[in-house]
Amino acid sequence: MRKIVIIISVLMFVVGCKKELVAKPERLVERDKMIDIMYDLSLLEAIKYQNPMSLDSSDTNPTRFILKKYKVDSLQFVKSNMYYAANYNDYKDMFDEISARIEKNKKKVDSLIKIEEKKKKLLEKNGKAVKKDTIKKPKEELIKVKPVSPKIEMKQSN
Repeated sequence: MRKIVIIISVLMFVVGCKKELVAKPERLVERDKMIDIMYDLSLLEAIKYQNPMSLDSSDTNPTRFILKKYKVDSLQFVKSNMYYAANYNDYKDMFDEISARIEKNKKKVDSLIKIEEKKKKLLEKNGKAVKKDTIKKPKEELIKVKPVSPKIEMKQSN
């Protein structure tokens, strides 16, 4: 009997002394919303990696735009991210969901690209040339055009 009391008291001590690594923030972002934000941010990072100049040309901060889209401020996001990251298994599950969503959307985009390529090939095969950009004129056309200067006729007064 004495051993059982000792074992139970040790178990209660171990369970009772367990502290959370990070306290739950006051305005915790919901798990699903957090996954959506992290998904958008991962797409943003991929864009930065693939074409760094595409985001440098804009004056806005894309990360701020994403947080504004979900009505979350940066401090709230950081605290929520720290809270979710404190539990490794749940955080890993969140990233697994994000990876699955990215892979699913990648397959959709790849299939759309293949369809567009098939359409272009069919148009070229049927003799219909794919239209070029009509806004930009080739340099040869610009050289051929002569500037028009207004003729000023002077009337002779008699």
